[in-house]
Amino acid sequence: MKRTEIVSIFQKRAFGLALTIGAASFVMAQQKVNISGNVKDANGGVGYSSVTFKNTQNSQLSDAVLADVDGNYKLDLAPGNYDVSIEAVDYKKFTQTIRVEKAGAIAPFVITSDGKANLNNTTNIQGVVITAATTKPYKVELDKKTYDPSQDLVSKGGSLQDVLQNVPSVSVDTDGTVSMRGSSNVRFLINGKPSALLGIDDGANALQSIPADQIEKIEVITNPSSKFEASGTAGILNIILKKNKKTGFNGSVIGTLGYLPQTNLNTSLSWRKGKFSWFLNGGGGYRESKNTNRNTNIYNDVTIVGNQLESRQNSEITNKNSNYNATAGIVYDINDKTSVNASGTVRTFESDNVGNIDYNFSLLNAPSTYTLRRNIGTNNNLAFQGDFGLDHKFDDKGQNLSLSLSLQRNRSNNDTNILEYENFNPATSLENIINQKTKNQNIVAKLDYELPIGEISKLEAGYRLDSNDNSYDNNVLEGTSAQNLALLPLYTYDANYKELFNAFYLQFKSKIGKIGYQVGLRNELSNVTIDYQNLLTPGSAGYTPPIVNDKKTYNNLFPSIFLSYEFAKDNQLLVNYSRRIDRPRGFFLIPNPSYSDNQNIFDGNIDLNPAYVDSFEVGYSISKKKFTINPTLYYKRKTDDTKMLVYNKAIEYKYLDDAGIEQTGKRIEFHTRPINLGSEETYGLDLNFNWDATSWLKFMGNVDVFGYNIKGSTLYDTLDQDLNDIVRTANFNGTGVSTRSRLTSTFKLDKTLNFQVQGFFRGATKTEFQHRKEMYAINFGASKTIWSGNGTIAFNIQDVFNTRAMQATTYTANSTRDTYMQWQPRQFTVSLTYRFKQGEKVDQPKRKKDINSNATGGDEQGPI
Repeated sequence: MKRTEIVSIFQKRAFGLALTIGAASFVMAQQKVNISGNVKDANGGVGYSSVTFKNTQNSQLSDAVLADVDGNYKLDLAPGNYDVSIEAVDYKKFTQTIRVEKAGAIAPFVITSDGKANLNNTTNIQGVVITAATTKPYKVELDKKTYDPSQDLVSKGGSLQDVLQNVPSVSVDTDGTVSMRGSSNVRFLINGKPSALLGIDDGANALQSIPADQIEKIEVITNPSSKFEASGTAGILNIILKKNKKTGFNGSVIGTLGYLPQTNLNTSLSWRKGKFSWFLNGGGGYRESKNTNRNTNIYNDVTIVGNQLESRQNSEITNKNSNYNATAGIVYDINDKTSVNASGTVRTFESDNVGNIDYNFSLLNAPSTYTLRRNIGTNNNLAFQGDFGLDHKFDDKGQNLSLSLSLQRNRSNNDTNILEYENFNPATSLENIINQKTKNQNIVAKLDYELPIGEISKLEAGYRLDSNDNSYDNNVLEGTSAQNLALLPLYTYDANYKELFNAFYLQFKSKIGKIGYQVGLRNELSNVTIDYQNLLTPGSAGYTPPIVNDKKTYNNLFPSIFLSYEFAKDNQLLVNYSRRIDRPRGFFLIPNPSYSDNQNIFDGNIDLNPAYVDSFEVGYSISKKKFTINPTLYYKRKTDDTKMLVYNKAIEYKYLDDAGIEQTGKRIEFHTRPINLGSEETYGLDLNFNWDATSWLKFMGNVDVFGYNIKGSTLYDTLDQDLNDIVRTANFNGTGVSTRSRLTSTFKLDKTLNFQVQGFFRGATKTEFQHRKEMYAINFGASKTIWSGNGTIAFNIQDVFNTRAMQATTYTANSTRDTYMQWQPRQFTVSLTYRFKQGEKVDQPKRKKDINSNATGGDEQGPI
């Protein structure tokens, strides 16, 4: 890229202001130590005292705790000087300055009565909780694992897609596809619900539009309970966005500058006082990416095109993306038992892409031919979402009712102009114009009820309604020049996909001694309607009759069982089972959904049905002060699996020769089509761990050693009349063992400066259909705290050695295809974060939380 082009980019983008606030490199973190103590008076411990530790040098290191019934407390603090204040009903406020240097017990605090008669009244105590960075980035709970990205240096200033590359048990492929334990059928939720933020069918783009700085944590739910929707056979990724709960006015702003050219500016604001609070998160930015693809096709049966032996395809596509998003919300406490909330979200995403695709055809006993295909495309996406909720607490024992309603709308327009040139001829030989419009409207309504039974048991029940309406309007024109463009009937169509889900769940959890258990059952009634019509007329070649009100109905039960045995505190064995469903994406059911490349075409399948999976896990978790280890054995069996059938099709097409005369040629197309076929078994050992090796060195790792047994073969027609409907075989059978692993090392040079190095490796996999080669990548990050803890400068490099690319060989009945794909080359970013007007305290949460309750996920989740 020329220097003048880069300058022009930043001049056009308002978010180029990030240049002034992203200066240099390097990162932060404070090593905390665990302290314990006691609050007492002349007669013994003072129960339920609120103890606040305010760091005298850096307010971000402050924390607070509520003592237990005997006045004992524990918490983690960074070494330093603290002003301690203690408040308890009927006692004078106590203050003292102390110094924390190392872990262990500190001297008791002795407080005195203020002279009131009732020294035992603790009914009106207001505790304090201060949000602070956790020292454990990965936490294991009964039915999920939680990842905290706050200590992730290699994704600072990036997007949700960058963060997901660092989450244990999760991997992001070179084309942006997200998978869990090797399966891409992942269900994404934002704050417990499907969201307009994630678009319709532009998943990779949508993940790039959510800033990493707006993410509080990610819940990794590999085997969801019955409380969660049953979609997603690989599991659920629940993205929890930040909401500042500190009193007063608080805020932060982060600016990012990077290369490939990238700028971002995002802010987070909140205000909380008494019964009323509001928050605002928003920002935007500009980003470029460069996708590289190379294909080499060797044809085993040259009769398919008469004399063609080999074709080579090289493509490079440059994308220029800009995105903006804003979320605003309010919460009002009507009284001590009831609160209402509302929020609204808007997201825009725009992109321009330019791509060149070179085709070289080696022919038998004839000169080779060359085709240049130039794609120029634009995309704009606009999403709205409104959320409303009501929470009511019947009593102080945990009986709660939650209602929520989410209204969502997403609109996406894609326009592409394609020009072809034959054998270096400067005149256009073929032209395509493609216009595709998609719209999505979604309504999600939920009701969740919790009823404690005794001290250790709880019953949960709920209802959920999902109404989803997708419409597709596709037009494709083709001709040898702009003057004679005509609609391609097969790829010009209107389609509508509607789905209505009604779900009910019932779940019970309790303990018997050291054995904890949770059993649940979910019923989902699904109704799907597909309307499709193209421009082909009866009797024409390739005619596909219009399909009106093609309905599919599924009524399924989805049980789940979770068991745990607690050997000691933070030392437990976990066993679970759940049944899940893989519903076809609406895009997969449209018979002819895309035509962006006339030699690589994706065909939908209106007859595609859901796949089902039975999932078993046996895990062990032990968490100590310096380490956490969580090995999990898993086994999944999937039936009616969705497989991607690849086949060849030879067609005739018209083009202009060197003399400008229209000629008829023959080319071969590669088609990909989803089908239900056979079964797939996966099993393995997924090991996650954290280890604080020393005060200056930490490790976090994930190793997944897995086996696979894929069964499925079918006969299919090449759909080529010249071959007299030759029936061929597609074979997906394959067994083997492979690995996925990730290791992150964090080095603390001093109290304000950290470095981080991350390595990723994915082993090869092989079936009779496809052989995928191994892949590895190295990332680097650093950050430094400045301005007394109110600022952070961060620097990172993604894919240091530029090795993150997918290489595979695919075998069809009459050809072999070698593929190379790189979604994004090496890139780096510099970011500056500033936090201002940090509040100190927040009221004690009113709702009593069970230690195993699902506080953020599932069908009980409130609005964004």
